[in-house]
Amino acid sequence: MRRRQPVNLVKSMDRGPLEFKTRTSEHEGDVMSIARREVVTAPQSTTIQEASETMVKNKFRRLPITDPGTGKLLGIVTSMDILDFLGGGDKYKILEDKYQGNFLAAVNESVKEIMTREVHVLSDKDSVEDAIENMIKWEVGALPVTDSQDKIVGIVSERDFVLLMAGVLTDELVENYMTENVISTTPGTRIEGASKIMVRNKLRRIPVIGEERKTPHPEKEKIVGIVTATDVMEFLGENRAFNSTGNAEEILNTYISDIMEQNVISTTTRTRLGDICQIMEDKGMGGLPVVHGDELQGIITESDILRAFCG
Repeated sequence: MRRRQPVNLVKSMDRGPLEFKTRTSEHEGDVMSIARREVVTAPQSTTIQEASETMVKNKFRRLPITDPGTGKLLGIVTSMDILDFLGGGDKYKILEDKYQGNFLAAVNESVKEIMTREVHVLSDKDSVEDAIENMIKWEVGALPVTDSQDKIVGIVSERDFVLLMAGVLTDELVENYMTENVISTTPGTRIEGASKIMVRNKLRRIPVIGEERKTPHPEKEKIVGIVTATDVMEFLGENRAFNSTGNAEEILNTYISDIMEQNVISTTTRTRLGDICQIMEDKGMGGLPVVHGDELQGIITESDILRAFCG
């Protein structure tokens, strides 16, 4: 395996369609050249169910919470916060203690009960390099951008860098940036268990391996599916959960085999990183399992690609 080299940021940004330099105001940092300026937000009175449905509908992994009057950023709710609430972590105590496990009552709680209040942000005067360094430093997938009055004026995510690099990187290979020690699970895992794995390990997706390992190499695992935080939220947002008895234990005991994606889009160790970015852009995906045949070798995610910039 060759030594990792940092991705050429200038080369990646020097693309006509992105108009990287021309979109930047002389009064703004160049981070605003890739920031999404039209940001969907919600007030803190929004219910957890409404926030989840908004995120699923717009294919967001996070929803900034703002003051309706001033537009100031008050917090952010992420897919991890919702999974935490569903049994993955400490926020489950709200459902368990306050609502005695009554799921239907709990999801109508205000989102302010589970949102993250201390939000890491970027200034609209910051640079692209600032965004990369801070996202890696704070281990977050996106950063809201605020102005001098603390009003949200944009948001920058790992996905924006994937779009920036799609089709550009010709030399860097998946094997040099993928995560090899993959945390996986089996089809018999329940939603509550999958949520705990994601929350505790800060994972947005988990490969699902066959419970019977019939591969030529015992140390490798046969991949049969993948489950993401979005899959869990979609399961709830499709009203199958909201129209049930309202018992949280029953809902969270659903097997992930019922919600996982079985037709897994995967890649190989020798695929170019730019081609991976193109697949992620085309399919709207944040990560791909790396396989040899159907044996799991690793995983490549937007976070790994972001780190490729820094080497």
